[in-house]
Amino acid sequence: MSRAERIAALHQAAKERILVLDGSWGVMIQRRGLDEADFRADRFVAANGYDDKHQMKGNNDILCITRPDVIADLHDQYFAAGADISETNTFSGTTIAQEDYALDAQAVWDINLEGAKLARAAADHWTEKEPHKPRFAAGSIGPLNKMLSMSSDVNDPGARSVTFDQVYEAYRHQVKALNEGGVDLYLIETITDTLNCKAAIKAIKDLEDEGMDALPIWISGTITDRSGRTLSGQTAEAFWNSVRHAKPFAVGFNCALGADLMRPFIAELSRVADTLVAAYPNAGLPNAMGQYDEEPHETAHFIEEWAASGLVNIVGGCCGTTPDHIRHVAEEVAPLKPRAIPERPVALRLSGLEPFELVA
Repeated sequence: MSRAERIAALHQAAKERILVLDGSWGVMIQRRGLDEADFRADRFVAANGYDDKHQMKGNNDILCITRPDVIADLHDQYFAAGADISETNTFSGTTIAQEDYALDAQAVWDINLEGAKLARAAADHWTEKEPHKPRFAAGSIGPLNKMLSMSSDVNDPGARSVTFDQVYEAYRHQVKALNEGGVDLYLIETITDTLNCKAAIKAIKDLEDEGMDALPIWISGTITDRSGRTLSGQTAEAFWNSVRHAKPFAVGFNCALGADLMRPFIAELSRVADTLVAAYPNAGLPNAMGQYDEEPHETAHFIEEWAASGLVNIVGGCCGTTPDHIRHVAEEVAPLKPRAIPERPVALRLSGLEPFELVA
């Protein structure tokens, strides 16, 4: 299928059923027991100008280049488990985030380009294998390790470690590579700072104005605790009011919370958002050792209730979830109808940390 045909198929599939995203990449990569050589391969070594005293292990995104077999296998595992959409392994694929590993812009470009190609190849393979259930590749765009809305110095509220223009350029670089690699949609995810998200949205929209293929945008924030706010302080509705101008394909939340604690915030977003609502929670909260104990059937039970209550259009898993979690989720939501998108009255809607609405 052409890209236009794939995007049309994505929209049609979302009308017909609850779509399923893949699960955690980090936990599955950790299980492979890879060593430093796996992360460096022949490219990222001292002979090629890379600092071999700086550990590369843990930079999962670089595996798109150095161990593409591992990444391709994980796409296959999640698609085999029933996922409709699989993310590129590019969560930290920006020049800003990759500064931690002293990678240059070309290496970061290659991470995104190769990551997109791997996801594209896997999605095409499964679509050909099961044409009644087309598969899609989402370009993962993570939150960065630096924030625009919060100070980098507790003694100076105005201090920032990065500027809007720098964040914009980092996202622009990533988006161009993901688009060239063949993704079907962008997933701006795990958003802790809405201003960072706005920089990503602007990068996408500017590139579209310059002639790049326009793709659906999925925006996924993170509610950090039971206060019901993002790290930069917004409520669920205020967050939606801040990003609705982008006319996203979907909006939702992921990470930080398990499904039981995430439910009220998904319900709130479901009430106010006039687009698809998506949610992919962690497998519960981590234990004292940082591990996730929630079993696949437990996660699926929570998400099935969301679906039965008409709250969601897209579901999946975040930290701690495995192909088994996704298999259980896919089986539980398969017979259920997707959420009906509400018609919201015309109104002036504003947001800071709190939402504000003025109906004419």
